[in-house]
Amino acid sequence: MSQAGAFPPGKKITVVFVIGGPGSGKGTQCSKIVRHFGFTHLSAGDLLRQQVQSDTEHGAMIKNLMHEGKLVPSDIIVRLLLTAMLQSGNDRFLVDGFPRNEENRRAYESIIGIEPELVLFIDCPREELERRILHRDQGRDDDNVDTIRKRFQVFHDSTLPVVLYYDRMGKVRRVDGAKSADAVFEDVKAIFTQLLTTQVHSLTHIYLPFSPIDCSVLIKP
Repeated sequence: MSQAGAFPPGKKITVVFVIGGPGSGKGTQCSKIVRHFGFTHLSAGDLLRQQVQSDTEHGAMIKNLMHEGKLVPSDIIVRLLLTAMLQSGNDRFLVDGFPRNEENRRAYESIIGIEPELVLFIDCPREELERRILHRDQGRDDDNVDTIRKRFQVFHDSTLPVVLYYDRMGKVRRVDGAKSADAVFEDVKAIFTQLLTTQVHSLTHIYLPFSPIDCSVLIKP
């Protein structure tokens, strides 16, 4: 599979990682961001499930790994993300629930290598996340207290170090996920408006090196 060089030369690609604990509302916020800002929403989990259902040799291999309770190698996940990015035709991407761990992050940097513009961290107390999951789809096999707490522990042990890594780079934007979805999006909207406004100003600075006064002297009557 091609690496990120397959994007048109000089094309600005914007990647935002969206990270939060189980039940934090990542999918809801991503849907709102897509509608308001024109991003393409990519979920590593959804891409894996699509592969499993594709009835291909690659999909069968992933299905067997998941059936055996083994982790799908990070390079496979990242290459699925890259393929989806290239096929989308877009240049703005929300990557939902990824990187889940340091191995994911290193594979992403090695294979795609497009530094995220920012990491949207939807921070929510564990008690609220537990309440939401237990009440959202009652009857689901994985929505019991023991399983939920294991998922919280995995998130704490594996994903929070990724958040801290990007926080040290000044890329993390935290929002309070305990608020209502609409209230959270007001905070998210401000973050994305600032991001895209900054990008426009940056491009103007790069591609319009002369001030309007400088340009006017080039126009002959």
